[in-house]
This record gives sequence, structure tokens and C-alpha cells, in this order.
Amino acid sequence: MKLIHCADLHLDSKMTAHLTKEQARERRMEILRTFSHMVEYASVAGVQVILIAGDLFDTRNVSATARNVVRDAICQHPEIDFVYLRGNHDEDNFLSKLEIIPDNLKLFSDSWTSYSYASGQIVITGAELSASNSESLYDSLQLSKDVYNIVTLHGQIGEYKSRNFAEHISLAELKNRGIDYLALGHVHSYVLQALDSRGVYCYSGCLEGRGFDECGQKGFVLLDIDESAHTAQQTFVSIAARKLHHLQVDVSEAMTTNDAARLIEQALNEKTYSSAGMVKITLTGAVALECELNCEYLEELFSGYFYVVRVENRTTVRWNYTDYEKDASLKGEFIRMVLADDLPEEQKAAVIRCGMNALAGEESIL
Repeated sequence: MKLIHCADLHLDSKMTAHLTKEQARERRMEILRTFSHMVEYASVAGVQVILIAGDLFDTRNVSATARNVVRDAICQHPEIDFVYLRGNHDEDNFLSKLEIIPDNLKLFSDSWTSYSYASGQIVITGAELSASNSESLYDSLQLSKDVYNIVTLHGQIGEYKSRNFAEHISLAELKNRGIDYLALGHVHSYVLQALDSRGVYCYSGCLEGRGFDECGQKGFVLLDIDESAHTAQQTFVSIAARKLHHLQVDVSEAMTTNDAARLIEQALNEKTYSSAGMVKITLTGAVALECELNCEYLEELFSGYFYVVRVENRTTVRWNYTDYEKDASLKGEFIRMVLADDLPEEQKAAVIRCGMNALAGEESIL
């Protein structure tokens, strides 16, 4: 049997970060189309179950378009079961609008619920975490060790229980319970790790990156389960319409914005970013005090390269403090005071660097 594990779709997210109003509208539609493309992929590939491990939607106020796209995808594919575990972003904003819950939409509650497939040889079990059940839920999990067990939860994993975070998932409490595949949501990057000697845990990540904290490959996990052998092959399927990238460029040798532009050009030439991508460029390194960097100009200069370009300046100032040693200024007085101290030379240099940065209006940490 084939199963898709996806999570954190965040349909109808506002998408206001880094985007114009028109781009945000376009990205909302693209995420909806990516969801539809995943369902079409499932139909063509003979997938029997799409398991949504939380955060199908992003906010309480879901648009009619988003609701209808999801409803129609479910109703038009009765051959696929949509097994939907609500996450911390999912409010009563979709189910309450359905006149009838489709037979192929399977839901969970705050206690363990199970669905069986392949004549009972594959069992999907899940529960929605809350403050009231987070302490007692693990003790009530009962699984047959003679089937292929998929357990789904939405939250942040840790080794042990936590009393302070309702969406905390304790890996220690889930080990050696007969879990073959722990399908998780909440983390927006793909993660696949061993759970114990029998099973694995997996975050599928999100279908589309929404901001530059969600760079890299985005998509879903395809499980091809051998129900007789109780084994499965996991394949990550990249499906995002656009990829987000974060490129750090050392501009230590630059003296002007044009110098930085040449260094950025060189760094981009070493990459294979698609023109449909979204790229954040971070300028790094220690530059001379006289260095002139204009991020707004650089964004405009490279705007035609990609769908979105953002440039941020994270450089520090490279001080040649001997140039100020005899200055009749606050900087000069500060340097003379430090040089007269009994500190080791290495510490003097560090203190001077931090002090000069502070005098330039920067925050410095020794």
C-alpha cells in the first residue's frame, strides 16, 4: 500500500513577509495549487492514504477558496482516504463549514484513534495533543506488534516529558512500543531518524517555504508499504513551486557597493538557483570603516535574477585602531586608555574592537 505523509501546509497563510501585496496573493494561490498537485500525484501513483499530520490551514479565518479547494480534492478522490490530524494552527475553520463529513475524511480527537488498512495489516493511530492529555496520553497507547504501525502526532520532539508545553512529544515514551513509522508535524524541514531498533520518526516538512527560515527542499514523504513483510520504503518527494535559498557572501574586501555586487555575482555563478526561486543574500565579513554598502541598491540590481531577492548587511567593521591612537577624539582617548592598561595584548585588541564598534553604534559582545 502507498501512503503520503505531509504536514504544515499552512494553507491561506498571509505570506506578507518579504513579499509585495501582489506576490503574497500569488504565493497563496501557489500553495493551494501545490496541495492540488500532491493530490493529483497521489491519484496517479495509486496512493491509498494521504496522512496530514497537522496545520493544514494557517489561521482561523480561512477563505472560501481555500476551503473549497480542499473539500473538492477530498470529494473528487473517493479512492483516497484523507487522514487528518489537526495541529496547533488548525481551528474549527474547515470542518464546521462542511455540511457532511465525507466518508474518506478520517479524523482524530484528544484520545487515540486508529484506522486499519490492507486487511488490518497496516494501522494508523493518532491523537491531537492538548494541555489536558499530554501527561496521560503515552500510557494509553496500545499497539499490536504483529502489524505495520503508523503513529501520528503534531508537536516538537524531545527526549522526555514536558509539563510546560502541550505540543511537546516525548520520544522516550514512544520507544519500544511497536511503532514502525512515527509521522510528525510541526517542524517545517524534512527529518528522518531512527526511533528505536524497530521504527523511525519523520517530520515531512512543509510543502512550500513561506519565509527565509524555511529554505531548502520542500515536499512530502511517500511510503511504499509491504503489508506482508511489515516493511516500508520511504521516499521524499520535492513538489514546491518555488525554492527558497539563503546565500551568505563574504564582502570583507569590498570598499563600495559595486565591489559587493561583483562578489555576489561570483557567488551566484557557483549556484544553480532557478529564476523562479526566492533568494536572501546576507553580506558577511569584516569591512573597512570607509566601506560603503547599499542593500537597497543591491536588491534592485539583482531583482531581475529571481522572483524575490532580499539583501541584508551583517558585516562588522574592521578597525585599524593605531590610526586613532593619537586622535583628539573620544575614540582616540578610549584607545589610549586601553593601551595603558596591564591587559595582555590579545585582550587589549578584543576590548578595543568591541569598544570601537560600540562607539559606532553597534552592539558588541566580548
